[in-house]
Amino acid sequence: MGDYAIGVDLGGTNLRAAAISRDGKLLHKVTGAVPVNGGRDAVIADMVGSIETLRDGLPGQTLAGVGVGIPGFILLDAGVVSVAPNLPGFENFAVRDAIEKRLGAMVILENDANAAALGEQWMGAGRDIEDLVLLTLGTGIGGGIIANGRVLHGALGMAGELGHITVSPNGYPCGCGNNGCVEKYASATAVSAMAQLLNLGQGLSSEEVFHLAKSGNERARMIFDTVGDALGILLGNLINTFNFPLYLLGGGLTAAWELFEPAMRKELAHRSFIYRNNPPRVERAALGGDAGLYGAARLPLGRTLL
Repeated sequence: MGDYAIGVDLGGTNLRAAAISRDGKLLHKVTGAVPVNGGRDAVIADMVGSIETLRDGLPGQTLAGVGVGIPGFILLDAGVVSVAPNLPGFENFAVRDAIEKRLGAMVILENDANAAALGEQWMGAGRDIEDLVLLTLGTGIGGGIIANGRVLHGALGMAGELGHITVSPNGYPCGCGNNGCVEKYASATAVSAMAQLLNLGQGLSSEEVFHLAKSGNERARMIFDTVGDALGILLGNLINTFNFPLYLLGGGLTAAWELFEPAMRKELAHRSFIYRNNPPRVERAALGGDAGLYGAARLPLGRTLL
């Protein structure tokens, strides 16, 4: 059974890991930068080193296993990352086997957004809720769907690509090949791009645009109205599709919640008859950047996945 598990959140720039007890208590956490210049082997070595540091810090306790959240598509049964645009060298690589051989412990892989959704469902805003959707608003937009208490993976493990749902059919081109994906309107990258289009300044971060909007800059406030409109369209579609009781929004861009929420709810009410008549909960996620750690740790603690 094991007393605790280790959850790993591997991003394009940061590596975070935490030891979490069976009852959901965060025992220890380590963070560091991903050694991207060292290649895949250096990343694996750092990941294993972080896990060993946590394990060595809990003598006398039994490790149930390790869960790893990765930004990409995962072949779950094989433990292979099939697509990972932000992790050079990881595509078609057997990450699970590489870590297990070094650790001698069970390792389970999961998409990072799915792991975050599972974390919120276990110890966050979705506790005791069997059906929910999590949107992560960051550089792009990720999504995780929990149905009947299980991560919904789909036939190829690719379900939940919610950032590439169309909200403007003839809108901005997206790197995925589509036009008008929601992440072109409601991500941190989108906020920066719109700021440049509106001549607010070259290279402004979404945080800088947020502060401009808070100070009363009308063009900056228009950007967050656009964010809210796009999210309202997306959420309206999701509510009409799933009829779940809970829809959570997490990620760094939710710091601007008060700026985009009014437009989001107005658009949502326009787009979803379910929301108008029997509104589900639409709210901010609770665990912040730790959601993925909790969800990854939950995997080896016996969670049954779909």
